[in-house]
Amino acid sequence: MTRTFTLSAVALGALLCTNAAFAATPATPPKADASMQKVLDALAALGGKPIETLTPQEARKQPTPADAVKKVLTDMGKSTAPEAGVTVKQMTVKGPAGDFPVHIYTPEGKGPFPVMVYYHGGGFVIADTKVYDASPRALAKMAKAIIVSADYHRAPENKFPAAPGDAYAAYTWTLEHAMEFNGDPARVAVGGESAGGNLATVVSIMARDKKATLPVHQLLVYPVVDNDMTRPSYVTNAAAKPLNKPMMEWFFKHYAADPKSPMALPLKNADLKGLPSATVIAAEIDPLLSEGKAYADALQKAGVPVTYKLYNGVTHEFFGMGAVVPKAKDAEQFAADALTKAFAAKK
Repeated sequence: MTRTFTLSAVALGALLCTNAAFAATPATPPKADASMQKVLDALAALGGKPIETLTPQEARKQPTPADAVKKVLTDMGKSTAPEAGVTVKQMTVKGPAGDFPVHIYTPEGKGPFPVMVYYHGGGFVIADTKVYDASPRALAKMAKAIIVSADYHRAPENKFPAAPGDAYAAYTWTLEHAMEFNGDPARVAVGGESAGGNLATVVSIMARDKKATLPVHQLLVYPVVDNDMTRPSYVTNAAAKPLNKPMMEWFFKHYAADPKSPMALPLKNADLKGLPSATVIAAEIDPLLSEGKAYADALQKAGVPVTYKLYNGVTHEFFGMGAVVPKAKDAEQFAADALTKAFAAKK
């Protein structure tokens, strides 16, 4: 496993804390760096209500980190227009819970291009491709790949396993239809952020178990892979922004997944042998930090090639903020380089 892993003193202390410390008052989250703090301040200024106090329908109307990035850009006198060099079109996929849209991000160039099926975050309950647009757009441009972003059915209207079912349907649809949008069906990866990272690795598990074509790589950005809230990062970042422990409890309640299913919690229940190579990206100020590292280690133990990188001074949701957070731009390029390498190996 290749690791880039440096911790602040605060985070290192959390990782070494004893069970007795779990019962104490949660530690103060590590300090965000200046660019990340600007986004957090902008998000606070937008006046959103705590997600865990709302209904899912109300939560979906709250200001998002993407809105905060736009506010920072506006305050800096910069354009909020999507980055040029990528075209987007929408198509429809039929899934177990019904039809759902996919958004196809295509870079400039001749093709055929390698492809990644991307799953957005939002705790399986909120958000969509529009909210996460910056991530697939950046990856398409940097990796010179087509990104197929799936707007899977969300909970609680469509409870588990609707999301994994849609995620797998989007993957198989992409394999079957890639040539129709100038993609290469022999080079298809999966990836996602947070809940989307969960879906990406779950799709890999499903493809292996069904003896179907495996993704060439899995890009997992702070994936949700467990529900153990006693892990060190849940203690340190219990009150972090924009994601904290009460929000994760709210997401799990509405997702209503079977905790014994590998399609819900792959770190807890899944056999990880024979899965595609993986890139795992983590943020220091994130309740999911510990489980992401544990999942990278579990993949490696199962014989899966893994590259892991932790970014200090940034929070959950930082990926895709490359327009205003330098470490986000670095993470996007790191992910794109990993995809390029995996695609090149399949030529």
